[in-house]
Amino acid sequence: MSRVLHVNPEAFAPMVADLLAGGAHYRMLLGTDDRAIGGDGLTVEVALGTDDGPLRVVARLPLDDPAYPALTPLFPAAHWDEREAADLLGLRPVGHPDPRRLVLHETFPDGFLPLRKDVPAGVRPPVADGRWEAFTAEGEGIYQLPVGPIHAGVIEPGHFRFSAVGERVLHLDARLFFTHRGIEKLCEGRTFAAALPLVERACGVCTVTHALAYAQAVESLTATAVSDRARWARVLLAELERAYNHVGDLGNICAGMGFNSGSSRLGALKERLVRLNDALTGHRYLQAMIVPGGLRRDLAPDRVAALSGELDAISHELAAAVRLILRSDGAVSRLNRTGTVTAATVTALGGLGVAAKAVGIEADLRRDEPYAAYGELEVPVVTAHAGDVAARFHVRAQEAHASLRLAREVAGRLPGGAWVVPVGDAPEAGAVAVAGAEGPRGTSWIWLRAGADGVVDRVRLRTASFANWPIVASAVPGDLVPDFPLINKSFELCYACTDR
Repeated sequence: MSRVLHVNPEAFAPMVADLLAGGAHYRMLLGTDDRAIGGDGLTVEVALGTDDGPLRVVARLPLDDPAYPALTPLFPAAHWDEREAADLLGLRPVGHPDPRRLVLHETFPDGFLPLRKDVPAGVRPPVADGRWEAFTAEGEGIYQLPVGPIHAGVIEPGHFRFSAVGERVLHLDARLFFTHRGIEKLCEGRTFAAALPLVERACGVCTVTHALAYAQAVESLTATAVSDRARWARVLLAELERAYNHVGDLGNICAGMGFNSGSSRLGALKERLVRLNDALTGHRYLQAMIVPGGLRRDLAPDRVAALSGELDAISHELAAAVRLILRSDGAVSRLNRTGTVTAATVTALGGLGVAAKAVGIEADLRRDEPYAAYGELEVPVVTAHAGDVAARFHVRAQEAHASLRLAREVAGRLPGGAWVVPVGDAPEAGAVAVAGAEGPRGTSWIWLRAGADGVVDRVRLRTASFANWPIVASAVPGDLVPDFPLINKSFELCYACTDR
């Protein structure tokens, strides 16, 4: 459980900023409606990691005027968190530099606050006649190029407004949340078990990451200790998820620059990996395997034994495919110095995963705060320093190899025993747990609060994609409009688990 520090609203932002300056690690900012657990208003909260363990900084706000000095001017990484809490709960971060709506688009009426406890989950508000105002650059010769939200192919919806001179981009305003499904609201009032499928399916390709973070939060609330077999099997599933994502994303980078031989070869390798997933678990994307207490079903020993040889072969073919790409002068020229972001920008915006490692930030939850069986394994943290597409390509390729190696090692060391244990007693209403898991795009965090009788009162999923999307907009200015697909694919962030 986390330590809790209660402060008044005026002291909230300075206190959090001081803690972060002193070395604390930012997890998330969120808002809550406390009326279902005996409170009479709202709260704004930041979850942190410190040398002394998890810490929550909480400020109570009145229901009729939930205003507080914004954290964003002191800590820019909080800017989307604060806008989301404003949209969904009505919190008012005074002094926020971008008070526009984020999650609820202009078709939602003013005053509709879906995460308030007095708003039913199934309510359909009337359609409002609002107008979205993009941030744009102005000046002689500058024009606006709108792209999306509907795109060619099967890409998810997102709107990108380029301010450009000729083909040179001056500014990009990205607008997401076209697929907001209200997952966090739908979880409220459900049992811990019934809420799991919603959290797990926030995104189709991060299912292990999100299910694992959620399961660990439930296990923390219920004092449940999972078996050794489940701990090691969770690592195996997480590394298989990381491997197929990275291999597929390397192919997508090739597609973004029209290098078809690379995209075809890497796409075939990804297909082999998801077929391995299917043979091992019955699902290509590893859904419905992780539950609070361990695994939903055991891994067949013969399937586990067959993994090693196939993963070794895929690793050799991946190395050959990457060599093919890097031996192409045309491909390398597209990768180098394209979509560059600085370490200062990534740090300020709270970048995670590949986005952070590509600017030299050596952080990985698997090594830094080990969970499951990661504390008994050597987890290499791959970094680069250029901060461009080439650096992200390098980090992703090396991480894919490392995940294939880890998966082979775990498959060979998987212990016997029970794959699931009963979950402990339900916690008291108001108990909170925060848990994370390192996914292919970085760390995703779950904040979970229990209601009465062991149901979910509030859950917040802050995904790595949510954290990293603002960095994409910072990587584009200075490059050409045709470079955007390549830059975007080098981050390869999820729309769905950002929107939730």
